[in-house]
Amino acid sequence: MAQPQQRPIANRPISFLNRNGLFLLLLALLVFLGVYLPLSESPLFMFQNRTSSSSSPSFVVSDWRDYSLAQAAKFVAKNGTVIVCAVSYPFLPFLNNWLISISRQKHHEKVLVIAEDYALLYKVNEKWPGHAVLIPPALDPKAAHHFGSQGFYNLTSRRPQHLLDILELGYNVMYNDVDMVWLQDPFKYLQGGHDVYFMDDMTTIKPLNYSHGLPPSRNGVTYVCSCMIFLRCTSGAKLLLKKWVEEIRAQPWSNTEAKKPHDQPAFNRALHKTTHQVDVYLLPQSAFPSGGLYFKNKKWVNETNGKHVIVHNNYIVGYNQKLKRFQDFGLWLVDDFSHESPLEKLELVQEQNTEEKKQKGRGRKQTENRGQKQNIL
Repeated sequence: MAQPQQRPIANRPISFLNRNGLFLLLLALLVFLGVYLPLSESPLFMFQNRTSSSSSPSFVVSDWRDYSLAQAAKFVAKNGTVIVCAVSYPFLPFLNNWLISISRQKHHEKVLVIAEDYALLYKVNEKWPGHAVLIPPALDPKAAHHFGSQGFYNLTSRRPQHLLDILELGYNVMYNDVDMVWLQDPFKYLQGGHDVYFMDDMTTIKPLNYSHGLPPSRNGVTYVCSCMIFLRCTSGAKLLLKKWVEEIRAQPWSNTEAKKPHDQPAFNRALHKTTHQVDVYLLPQSAFPSGGLYFKNKKWVNETNGKHVIVHNNYIVGYNQKLKRFQDFGLWLVDDFSHESPLEKLELVQEQNTEEKKQKGRGRKQTENRGQKQNIL
C-alpha cells in the first residue's frame, strides 16, 4: 500500500496558532523598542552594564565619542548632584585610588570622570560603562601630565567651563582632584544654602571647626584651593564660574616662569571680584586639610584625629612623590583594595613617568658634567 506523500516543510500552511505566535512576538518587539528604551533614560546602547546598582538599565555605547555631557550627567546624577574629576590617562591609578575611597562612603555611583584623552575614556567605560565622558578636543596625555607645562595648563584651564556646563544642565556639582582620599562622608558638611563651598589651602593652624566666608588674603587677593569645590546650581555659583573662565582667558600661556598662568590664582581673582555677589563658605580646616598641613604636622594630625574627611596630597610635585607619600601614610589603597573600586584591578601605566625620567636624566647629566669640570680643574 502506497504511503501518502508528505508536503515539503516550506509548502505547509502556517497554522492559526503559529500565525498568532509570530504576531505576538513582533508586537512585543515593537513595544520594547518604542516604549521601554525611551523610558530607560539611556540612548540605544549595546551591552548591559552589570556594574551599576541603578534601578534603570544602562548600556555601553559602541563608540563613546558620541556620548554627550548631558547624557553622562543624567546617567550618574543622584539627588540632583554629580561628583566630577578631570583626568588624563597617566593618572589612571590615582583615579582608581580616589574611587576606592569614595566607594567606601557609598557615593561612587554619582561620579562622572571627565576624560581628557580617548585612552582614558575607553578604559573607564570598558570597566564602568557610562561613567566617563570626553568633551572635545582631546588632549595629549603625556603633555598634560607634567606639572607647570603648557599641556598641564591646558588640562586645568578647562575645568571651570566643564563645571559651568554641568551647572547649566541643572545639577549641583562637586569637583575633586584625584590626588585626594575620602576618609569620611563630606556631604554632611555641605549643608545650608551657600552657593560655593571650598577648602582653605593655607597651612596656618586655625581653631577646630572654624569656618567663615573667605580666608585671609595673600597680597590683597583671596587664596583658597580650587581642587575641592562644591557648587550648588545657583546664579551665584554660575557667576563665579563665568568670572573664573574670564580670568583664565585673560592670561594667555607664557613659558616664562614668573608669568606662567595657573587656574588656581585665576579662581582666587574671580572670588575676590565676586565677593559681594556670591555666598561662599570655607570648610573647616580640621576636616579638609591641605597636604602642607596633614602630611607635615604630625602633632596637629594627632590632635585632630578622627575629624579628617578629605585629605589632599598637594604641597608636593611629581607622580612618584605623591604615590610614595600616600604609601607612607597608608593612603595608597589600590594595591590591597582594588576590588572595592568600580574599575577593579588595573595594570599600572608604564608611560606615566616619561617626563620625570627626562628631568632626572637631565639632572644626572648636569651632575656628571659638573664632576667632569671639577676633575679637569
